[in-house]
Parts: sequence; structure tokens; C-alpha cells
Amino acid sequence: MLSKIFIKNYILINELELDFSKGLNIITGETGAGKSILINAIDIAFGAKVGKEVIKNGADKAIIELTINNQNQDLTALFEEYGIDDCTNEIILSKEITQTGSRSRVNGCLVNQEFVRIFREMFLDIHSQHQTYSFLQPKFHINLLDSYIKNPLLDEYKKGFEHYKNLLQELERLKNASDKTEEQIDFLKFQVNEIEEANLNSLTEDEDLNNELSVLENVEKLKELTGSAYWTLSGDDNSVLEALYQMKSVLSKATSYDSTLEENETELINAIESLKSVSANLRDYSSSLENDTERINLIQERLFLLDKLKRKYGGSIEKVLTSYEQLKKELDSIEFSTQNIDELEKEISNLKSKLLNLAKGVSDTRKEWASKLSNLIVEKLEHLELPKVQFQIGFEPCELSNNGIDKVEFLISTNVSEGLKPLAKVASGGEISRVMLAIKTIFAQADNIDTVIFDEIDTGISGKTSQSVAEEVKELAKYMQIIMITHQAIIASKSDKHFYVKKTQNDTTSVNIYILEGENKLKGIAELAAGEITDESLKLAQTLIKG
Repeated sequence: MLSKIFIKNYILINELELDFSKGLNIITGETGAGKSILINAIDIAFGAKVGKEVIKNGADKAIIELTINNQNQDLTALFEEYGIDDCTNEIILSKEITQTGSRSRVNGCLVNQEFVRIFREMFLDIHSQHQTYSFLQPKFHINLLDSYIKNPLLDEYKKGFEHYKNLLQELERLKNASDKTEEQIDFLKFQVNEIEEANLNSLTEDEDLNNELSVLENVEKLKELTGSAYWTLSGDDNSVLEALYQMKSVLSKATSYDSTLEENETELINAIESLKSVSANLRDYSSSLENDTERINLIQERLFLLDKLKRKYGGSIEKVLTSYEQLKKELDSIEFSTQNIDELEKEISNLKSKLLNLAKGVSDTRKEWASKLSNLIVEKLEHLELPKVQFQIGFEPCELSNNGIDKVEFLISTNVSEGLKPLAKVASGGEISRVMLAIKTIFAQADNIDTVIFDEIDTGISGKTSQSVAEEVKELAKYMQIIMITHQAIIASKSDKHFYVKKTQNDTTSVNIYILEGENKLKGIAELAAGEITDESLKLAQTLIKG
């Protein structure tokens, strides 16, 4: 429910903070005092269109902030989708209007208009003679009926229908895959075979082959270079190793005189051994080198093939293999789809038959309850002084949908001379207000909306009708929070909290809102009833309040 509103620099309001209560919140005041300013501010916070003209003269921006106490709605998924971390029972919805535009926030996080629209549908229903109730829109009627019935068969149907939709999507995908031309399939097969026949076993094969080719193309140079290195190390009496042996002999004698040279002697011996190993490796390497024209040709052919594949499929052997997996998967999918379309179509057909039976059961239950509910709503409307009213929950068949096989719409006639028409086409503002009140009272416990605002829906009614409306509003307020602007003393007397709006005009015009309690509430009801406060009007007000 709406627990608090804060307004700053909005139209004629400098700064205002009000706490709303559970149950029935009544707003009264003289004509033109600005009662609808409060309702409009709530409407704007919940996403209604707004322009810079609402900013109070001399201010840079207007701010409307609502505090909402959430007890019934699960907002976890919605908040996660929009990146709002703070998902507590207390929610702050704010609207900032500047000279260049407006911004909405929830718990401090910026949100877009779509979020606010979804949020509004969960928490608020505003009804005036100039605005359309959500209940008037046929798309809500079937959900409203189902929420009242709470049929477990519908839950089973919805789960099955979700699976049915997924199967249809899979069938569409398979059919699209099977619709590829033979030429496309042949090309896929060619590509798969081309890569398979290359027998790619190593991701570095091209690097390894290029290195081997470099060796084979430079055999003579390598023989010459490695042979020269070997000869320098150990080829004659002037070789490096021979000189090192002589150094070792000299150092050994020196070590016999000074043992601290032993470490140097050891390092020299290790160096000689390492160079002997290098020398042997160079000798063997040089001896192993042979000209192999045939191997050169084979390597060049293989590298040509690898380069061609890399150019076609991604630039590296790794990407070639990745492309192969994708192409193979696509080809397998085509071949698989051709084999499985028939099986999937049979599964879909069987599931559709089951869903049609479930939907028939759901529809039968809806129609049974629709008749009962129609009678209840007619009783309520007769109590609200619409004695000739007819009300019917109409059904039309439709293709399988998430809601089954029914299109549901509320139909009404308030005049004997007219037939039943869609609820949205009821012309009289006074009549439609009472229709909405009756429907909301019947569906109150099934309706998940926490707060309903009635903006002067009692215009054009009086006497017994006002009494009936007052009783129904009070009954509805047992199940949800009601905020209502009224001119009727009998309705205002039922309030759990009474707000009085007053406009003052001195140097500037401003709107102020007061809470009427105790003696002030009694006087407010008396003035509303008689236009002035007298002993008689005070007695009447006391009688109405005691009710």
C-alpha cells in the first residue's frame, strides 16, 4: 500500500509530506481547492505523462516521492532484471521533473517507463470519470476471473502450454534446417570432407613443417657451419679443447700449491666436458645431414594444403578445426532434423490433444463460475441503485493460447431498452463508477492490487445511492487501501483517515492539506453535509460518523 507521499515545488505546493493509512483515506475540500493535485501527483509518480508546467514558479525542478509498503507482490525477478539490488518491503518510487524532462527512480536506481508501467499494474489502480480503469480493458478480464476461481487445472494447462510452445519453436527450427537446398547440403559435406581428409592432428604442424623445410633447403650451409664449429672445438692441435686441456694441466699444478683454486679447477673440468658434448653433437648433426628433394616436395605440398585451409577457415589450424566442428554440427543437425521432424510432429499433436482436453475443463469451470459471479455483481449493482442492470461474463472461443481456448469480456446493460455491450463502452460516468465499485468489491480478495484511487466517482449521485456507495467503499477498504476524493458527507464519514485540502491566496497562491481528526473531522463532515457548520449539521455529522 501507499504509506507516504512527499511533494516539493509541484504546481501550488511548496513542500508537503503526508502519511496514508490502511483502509479508507478520504480527501475533501471546496471546489477548486486543489484536491486532484494530490491524485495527479501520485499518477505522475506512477508514470503518467508530465510536462515542465507542473514545476512551481521560481523553482528549478519538482519532486514527487512515494513510499510503498509491499506485502503481497514478489518483485525479486523484476528488480533483478532492472539491476535493483535493494528488494525490501519498503520501496521508494520517486519522480523528478526538470525544465528538460523527467526521471524515475526506484530505491535510488534509475528506471525506465516500461519498468514503471509494470510496477504500476502491480500496485495501483486509479479511477476517475475521466480515466479508464484497468478493469475496463478486456485483456484483464480473463485473468481477473481466473484469479477468483484459482483452478489448479489451469496451472497444469499453463505448464503444458509452455512446453507446447517450446516444441513448436523446435519444430520450426528443424524445418528451417531441413529446408536448405541440396546444393547447400552438398557444399557443407564438401567442406567437412575437405577438412577431414587433411587429417589435422597437431595445432603446430605448420610451424613444425616450416622449420623442417628450412633445414632441408639449407643442408650444405648447415654442414659447412656445423663442421667448422666442430673443427674449431676439437679438430687439430690448435683447437679450443686442446687449449683447455693445457689450461687444466697448469691449473692442477697450481691447485697442488693452493687448495683454494680447487673450485676453479672443477669449473674448468665441467666446461671441458660440456664442450666435448657440444663437439660430439655437432659432429653427429653434420654427419646426419643429407639432401632429400623428395621430402622437400612433400613438405611444400602439405604446407600448400594447410595454407589453403587456413585462408578458407580462419587463419590458423586451431580455427580450421573450430570451423570443422561448427560445420559438422550444422550438417548433423540437418540430417538429424530430417529424421526427427515426423517424430516431433507426432509429439506435438499428442500434446495438443491433451491441452485441448485440459483447456475444455478450464473453460467449463470458468463458465460455471462466470454465471455465479455475474449474479453476484448484479446483486451489488442493484444495491448501488442500478435496478435494471444486466451483467454477463461473455465467452468467445479462440485458438490455444496461454489462457486456454477462451476470450473473456465483461458485458453490461444499464437500461432495459439496450442489449449487453462491452464494459468499456458504458457511457455514463456515474454508472461506470458504480460498476467498477461493484466489480472491485466482488473481486477484492482475488485482486492483487494494493491501492485503489477513486477521484470524484460520486459525482451525480445522491440520497440512497450515496449511502449504498459509502457502504460498498467501506467494505472494499477491508481488503485494500482506498484513497478517495468525495463531495458526499456520508462517504467521507466512513473514513479511516480524513484529509482536507485548502487553497490560500495572499501574495501567492498555495495549496495546503490538513488531517481532520476528532472535533475537526466532525466539523468537516458537518460543513460537507450542509455547506455550513450549525447545530443541526453537527448532529447529522455525528450520526453519520457513528453510522
